[in-house]
Amino acid sequence: MEDSYRHVSDSSANYEPQVKSRQRDLSTIRGTWLRIVLGITGASGVIYGVRLASELQKIETELTIVVSDAAKKVLEVEVPGGLRILKACGRVLSEHNLDADISSGSTKTEATVICPCSMKSLSAIANGYAYNLICRNADVAMKEQRKLILVVREMPLSAVHLENMLRLARLGVTILPASPGFYHKPKTVEDLVNHVVGKVLDSLGLETNLFQRWTG
Repeated sequence: MEDSYRHVSDSSANYEPQVKSRQRDLSTIRGTWLRIVLGITGASGVIYGVRLASELQKIETELTIVVSDAAKKVLEVEVPGGLRILKACGRVLSEHNLDADISSGSTKTEATVICPCSMKSLSAIANGYAYNLICRNADVAMKEQRKLILVVREMPLSAVHLENMLRLARLGVTILPASPGFYHKPKTVEDLVNHVVGKVLDSLGLETNLFQRWTG
């Protein structure tokens, strides 16, 4: 699995994605870099979070990554060496670090992305149960009316899952299922991962050439 991910990472260098803001220079937002919080929970699909962190690290971002205990276990299975990659992309915090700066709305950030987002975390966020740093920061993003993106990863979905998504969508949260398209004729797992990560970057207002867009 590690060799497989290394192959994905190495081959992705050929893309040389040109990521930039559609509206403003990312290097000078409030006199600092673009500040993004990335939460990685214990759902399968942690490769999406690792790849997103790698892409955000390529632009001038101040990236804070919160990894849950369950996510660390999934990383060991799905992306061995993934935690090391994340530490190279930004500041990595434990889900238990509830006194961290990003627990407070007074700490300015531009967006929060939870990728992947487990149904447990979805439920906690939908019901205001800020039991760990990931859910607390999501709660802060909502109350401060900042961008919040949840890359949900589960199948099939129960009525409870769907109701939680609907509640958050009505509050302005972006629900972005880890459901890659196939119109771009993907040939590798990397192509599928890139499509989802590219859609996240789109939702953040960042441009990327990670995937081929539909042209009709």
